[in-house]
Amino acid sequence: MKKSRVLLLSFILPVTACMQEVAEPEPYGAVPTERQLRWHEMEMYSLIHYTPTTFQNKEWGFGDADPQIFNPQHFDAQQIAAAAASAGFKGLISVAKHHDGFCLWPTATTNYSVASSPWKDGKGDMVKEFMQATHDHGMKFGVYLSAWDRNDTRYGSSAYAEAYREQLMELMTQYGELFTSWHDGANGGDGYYGGKKEKRIIDRSTYYEWHEKTWPIVREKQPMAMIFSDVGPDMRWVGNEKGFAAETSWATYTPRGVDGRPAVPGDADYAESTTGTRNGEHWIPAECDVPHRPGWFYHPDQDNEVKTPDQLFEIYLKSVGRGANMNLGLAPMPAGYLHANDVKSLRAFGRKIERTFGQNLAKGAAINASNTRGNADKFGTKWLLDDDRYSYYAPDDGILEPELEITLSSEQTFDIIRLRENIKLGQRLDSVSIAIFQDGEWTPLALATSIGANRLIRLAKPVRATKLKVKLHAPVTPTLSDFGLFKEFKEPFAFDEGANRGQTRLAVGDFNIQTGNGLPKGVDNNPETFETLSEIQAGIVFELKKPVSAISYLPRQDGQKDGTVLKYEIATSANGKEWKAIKTGEFSNIQANPIEQTIMLITPVEDKYLRFVPVETIGKTFSVASFILFSE
Repeated sequence: MKKSRVLLLSFILPVTACMQEVAEPEPYGAVPTERQLRWHEMEMYSLIHYTPTTFQNKEWGFGDADPQIFNPQHFDAQQIAAAAASAGFKGLISVAKHHDGFCLWPTATTNYSVASSPWKDGKGDMVKEFMQATHDHGMKFGVYLSAWDRNDTRYGSSAYAEAYREQLMELMTQYGELFTSWHDGANGGDGYYGGKKEKRIIDRSTYYEWHEKTWPIVREKQPMAMIFSDVGPDMRWVGNEKGFAAETSWATYTPRGVDGRPAVPGDADYAESTTGTRNGEHWIPAECDVPHRPGWFYHPDQDNEVKTPDQLFEIYLKSVGRGANMNLGLAPMPAGYLHANDVKSLRAFGRKIERTFGQNLAKGAAINASNTRGNADKFGTKWLLDDDRYSYYAPDDGILEPELEITLSSEQTFDIIRLRENIKLGQRLDSVSIAIFQDGEWTPLALATSIGANRLIRLAKPVRATKLKVKLHAPVTPTLSDFGLFKEFKEPFAFDEGANRGQTRLAVGDFNIQTGNGLPKGVDNNPETFETLSEIQAGIVFELKKPVSAISYLPRQDGQKDGTVLKYEIATSANGKEWKAIKTGEFSNIQANPIEQTIMLITPVEDKYLRFVPVETIGKTFSVASFILFSE
């Protein structure tokens, strides 16, 4: 009898052990919340700038525009949303209030809104129309609410901060479920402020009480809404407006304030904004915001400068393909809809994304791993090809550099490789190296770092292969959830005729620069070179040989900001002695988006001399990468 029990136990124990489920790896470091997971899955969305600033042909409104100018004759939220959806965007964000302070909804907090405009006799709600159109086209909706208000006379006082929170409460409670509440770092400076026309500086670290009073409104009313600001708390600014994350870009991040102050919008150390922080304290992935045109608002002279599908695809690869999300700025015309060039570009970009990633050429491959966690099917290699971001392959604990040998069902030609981690368990992989089997040996093909939610590796040229080897490198057990091979879809693309600046660029011989040594690096047509002057009070004097109808200024393009012009004055003179100012202005947002700034003159300058005066610059110097003069 005892012998029978021993035999029975010896049979049951191994079977029971086999039936025990192999445990998942422990999470590593900071991990995403449920709302962040849903955000990662969206990948792309768009941000719509449309305020009285559009009607002024400015990049930032001063806050002094009469609401009567806001009267689009053919506003079409459906056309705008349809164009965004055709590009494959999963969300649309309405700039409900920009820095000019004009509100696109009938708010109770100010009379500077659509309610004071002739549009729909003051009874319209543009935020609501954007929301409805967004939902009609199967996308999620979000709002942008500028903390800076250049119109409100209360700005700088506690009364405005309270009014701002009331505006946020209205937006969080009147427009359905929101996927984001967007707050940028532009806070304080020159403004109209109810007619006072002055500069107001606030203590950004305390004025808005972001953590104490403002963001809790979003958390309570829209718990699934991602809060964007320069430093989080849910997603961070990538540190530029080109749309590019760094080659190595971590979703984990440790926000750092300046001089010990808490990190808040507009007052933080942005040294790691682009790269993130390896093993950072929080999961705060990057959002890559970039305008579809050079500027965020519509300008007719930029109709031929809309980004092409190939340019958008490069942004996609360097944003979504580096674990971030892509946020493309769309700019409707004053009439109230997108220009034909914008629509055409978006549609072709969506087709390029769909055709490129519609077929994973690795489907049906046999994948053999050097080690599989507990030899369990749950952690096997088949999960790398099932289009599920969260099913995954994993090796045993302590196996930190496993190898995967992939044999394709047939020889394939590809130029993009996709990898993903199961980010529910954190960002674990430091790097991945890939080789292909050619001419009887393994040949290195690609290396990538910081895999995260999505990693797209674009090869220099297409390759043909049947076998690949992928080696993972991690400080803890790696958890790879996806492997894909793709061939970039290409097709001819050209914008329709008729969209040009209507200006003729003058040759260098058509004018002379009398200032300094003639600023040769400012007229050499090379954006990588620039001139710097320490004495700028007298301005830059041009001796003209032809009439001039516009002048453009390109700031230095080396990533530094010293000498960049913030405000300017244009003056003319017949003799170079008596001067008449004909135009003053500001280069809005030039610090974050250092693009060419074109100043259109009301009438062509016939005088012999034109003077560009840098009224305010960053630092105490003046710098220029390029001056261009135009004639009609």
